[in-house]
Amino acid sequence: MAGDQPSDEENVSTVYMTTEISPEGLMNAYEALGVELTGENTAVKLSTGEPGSNYLDPDLIKDLVQYVNGTIVECNTAYEGSRTETQMHYQVAEDHGFTDIADFVIMDEDGSVSIPVEGGNRMTENLVGAHFPEYDGFLVLSHFKGHAIAGFGGAIKNISIGMASQEGKCLIHTDGVSHTSPWGGAQDPFLECMAEAGKSVQDSLNGNILYINVLNRLSVDCDCDSSPAEPDMHDIGILASTDPVAIDQASVDLIYEAEDGASLVERMESRNAEHVLQHGEEIGLGNRSYDLVSID
Repeated sequence: MAGDQPSDEENVSTVYMTTEISPEGLMNAYEALGVELTGENTAVKLSTGEPGSNYLDPDLIKDLVQYVNGTIVECNTAYEGSRTETQMHYQVAEDHGFTDIADFVIMDEDGSVSIPVEGGNRMTENLVGAHFPEYDGFLVLSHFKGHAIAGFGGAIKNISIGMASQEGKCLIHTDGVSHTSPWGGAQDPFLECMAEAGKSVQDSLNGNILYINVLNRLSVDCDCDSSPAEPDMHDIGILASTDPVAIDQASVDLIYEAEDGASLVERMESRNAEHVLQHGEEIGLGNRSYDLVSID
């Protein structure tokens, strides 16, 4: 594991942490970054979650979403579920309370737009939702948790699979083989494609993107699972960073350090989950070395 004892000060990112999982704690984490998103149109990217899953509580995020005057954005899923079709997905967003706190847009309701991938060795372009270019900056709010395929879902997954259109999701999952199915891809190429897709998003925004991970309801299963395993570990806190690799690495390390994190550790190790962090660092998406700064 990379940790918070960096050896090369030039390649160290800061990750801020609070153990207070509340609207105030979330605001404090955001403010600790000391950076404001610029531009007139700010998007807040989150997972609306399948019905029955552990998606972020709108009451938790409402104050921050409204503080940045954000439009909540999401993309349709590539697997069959309640969020595959646009109209059903809008209904899920309403049912889960997200439309009560902000405007809400399905970014790929009108298809895809291509953005370039620089410095990757698997992808040259990434297909994101067609409405992606309408936003100047993004606040990426991620509910950190396990994932059946990726091992874990955090900031990188939220800007890669999460920002990709249905077609783009299929290409990431299958290492560019299929435009219509997400199934059948090899594991490490999928993880590398996630890192490269994430880098394309970050590059296209010229750094006008901030990351917050909420480590609560830590199930081994993703919010894309309508019947996730019940969490068997304690809530940890909220992390914030300008670096998606560092914030996910810190989140992973905190799971390893937890006395009750064995289930989630096994899920991550069985999927070689940290490979997305290794490749992300290699291609310049971010740093695995970080300073963890408590703001409590």
